[in-house]
Amino acid sequence: MKKLITGAFLAAMATGAQAADDVTLQLKWVTQAQFAGYYVAAAKGFYEEEGLNVTILPGGPDVAPTQVIAGGGADVVVDWMPSALAAREKGLALVNIAQPFKSSGMELTCLKESGVASPADFADKTLGVWFGGNEYPFLNWMNKLGLKTDGSAGGVTVLKQGFNVDPLLQKQAACISTMTYNEYWQVIDAGVKPEDLVVFKYQDEGVATLEDGLYVMQDKLTDPAFEDKMVRFVRASMKGWKYAEANVDEAAQIVIDNDATGAQTIEHQTRMMGEIAKLTAGSNGTLDEADYQRTVEALMTGGSDPVISKAPEGAWTHQITDKALN
Repeated sequence: MKKLITGAFLAAMATGAQAADDVTLQLKWVTQAQFAGYYVAAAKGFYEEEGLNVTILPGGPDVAPTQVIAGGGADVVVDWMPSALAAREKGLALVNIAQPFKSSGMELTCLKESGVASPADFADKTLGVWFGGNEYPFLNWMNKLGLKTDGSAGGVTVLKQGFNVDPLLQKQAACISTMTYNEYWQVIDAGVKPEDLVVFKYQDEGVATLEDGLYVMQDKLTDPAFEDKMVRFVRASMKGWKYAEANVDEAAQIVIDNDATGAQTIEHQTRMMGEIAKLTAGSNGTLDEADYQRTVEALMTGGSDPVISKAPEGAWTHQITDKALN
């Protein structure tokens, strides 16, 4: 009997001591409050509680999440839906499994002195645009306005913008791409007064598309073990996001603690987290089908060169969130 008890005890200990399941997450950009929910989930032990060992890979100007996951470098990536759907139409079978961001933070920020007061004034102006998948909402908007983006007369000249605000400060462009939580404030911090700017929010212009969703490769979802990992990952991640929303200062500090570059400041990250909380508010992680349909419609319409040519099939699923959150 003693041997049986000892054997059972050792078996239980061995089970409890099993290594956590590894998950690699590729972010869309560098370590910042835009991704606070994931860093919070790691710091507060939410992933550990789910039996996960999560590696968070920062992005950067030379990192495309679609390429990383295509090459097997990540299990799940953070990406914007226009980029993911464009990649899917080209043959990369990405599937949205969760949507932590409910609203869009994308803007076009213009110097008032450039003469831009409304979208009608974009014609014959130079506009700064991010690429690497971020250009799709902009191109869709220009298509809807009937503006060519090749620099021809009556259209717009596209300046391939780095991830900074220099083109606006140096007056190389009338307008540049900004996010409500980041680059807009860089312009303000550089000494430009809000009253000297004209800001067009994609959300207000009716061309907003879904940002910062979680995507995996479609074939992986047929594996029950992978599905189970993603259920636990999404559950812990959303717990992290809701904690971050409710604890802005603490979440910002956690982001700072995870920034290996030392480039971030607590003031900037705290302000960013406050703005990010506005974008994740209202989402429990489940993709709203109406938001998806609006994004697809936006990408398929607006001129002769739509971002996607047909409605995608199988580009999203509630398979993970139904089990993780209900």
